[in-house]
Amino acid sequence: MTITLYGITNCDTMKKARAFLANKGIEYRFHDYKSLGVPPGELDRWIAEAGWERLLNRQGTTWRKLDAAAQSRVTDAVSARALMLEQPSVIRRPVLVQGARVVVGFDEGVYAALGEG
Repeated sequence: MTITLYGITNCDTMKKARAFLANKGIEYRFHDYKSLGVPPGELDRWIAEAGWERLLNRQGTTWRKLDAAAQSRVTDAVSARALMLEQPSVIRRPVLVQGARVVVGFDEGVYAALGEG
């Protein structure tokens, strides 16, 4: 089953995830949403599967650079989705999609299981 890894190239967590997959021989397709954008339909799926709260990276630089008014406008899935489409770097990385599975963030144990079965 095809794996797609969504994120941005210049991110330490992305680099760890990509290196892990490569070292385990797990094939994947990389989608850089900084250059290619975030597919709106995929974002809707991620929100449905993982929840907007999990996807929104409130510890990241992009979020911290937003003014307080912009941050306070994010109160639900609709407002979070709008911000994520406008500023994809505010999405927690990586987002891995394999079939119906959506994994947000990098977890070695979860990623190791991808190559099994």
